[in-house]
Amino acid sequence: MTLTRRQVTALLDTHGLSPSRALGQNFLVDPNTVRRIARLAGVGPGDHVVEIGAGLGCLTLALAETGARITAVELDRGLLGVLDEVLADTDVELVAGDALGLDWAGLLARAPTWSLIANLPYNIATPLVCDLLADVPSIERMTVMVQREVADRLAAPAGSRTYGIPSVKVAFHATARIVATVGPDVFLPRPRVDSAVIEIVRRPEGSLAPDVDRTDLFELVETAFGQRRKMLRRSLAGLVDVGTFATAGFDPSSRPEELAPEDWVALTRAWRP
Repeated sequence: MTLTRRQVTALLDTHGLSPSRALGQNFLVDPNTVRRIARLAGVGPGDHVVEIGAGLGCLTLALAETGARITAVELDRGLLGVLDEVLADTDVELVAGDALGLDWAGLLARAPTWSLIANLPYNIATPLVCDLLADVPSIERMTVMVQREVADRLAAPAGSRTYGIPSVKVAFHATARIVATVGPDVFLPRPRVDSAVIEIVRRPEGSLAPDVDRTDLFELVETAFGQRRKMLRRSLAGLVDVGTFATAGFDPSSRPEELAPEDWVALTRAWRP
């Protein structure tokens, strides 16, 4: 059983709470949507799942129904008492903390692999996904709800309008695709934007190119996309000389959105052989 809009409203009223704009809280209130997310994630008994931003437990309850072992993380201490009440009849482990600063290695030590399934707070979705891919290799798969425009950026291919730094960072470690779109009516409060569920699967080898220093690669990417309208020979002037572009096989008049993730790897290899 999960929570309806009426039940979520009653919980908030009973505990004298309201969604926090500062924390980017938009609570899911539609049982069909949360069960759909759980189905898309494909988890079940024997799987370990971490949920970030448990909120009032609507998605948490749907995940618990799958039989997977759930660790739910929530930053807002005002919600912890409500979550204790909502999750009382489940085996969910509730953790109080900021997902951007948790000791993930310690928290996830009990299992070698995990899935992240979450309705991520809008204000931390992009940095959180990128940081977890870079620093928490035990999270092998993510099925997360984010703003539609964020999902578009995370999964964007080279050459598209939304392709940029997050796209390259995700592609360096994983493959990503949008698996569902979600309208605003399933949230409380109702956001002014659409949302999407994105599936991110870590590459078996851990990255697009294990031999390339990701710090070097992302220095090039961030510098170039910082002036994305300029040609690479201008945006990377002072870092990359014309000879390096030739070695990598690229026209220095290219713009950053024209280079696929594999191209950034080749340019980094030429720059830092």
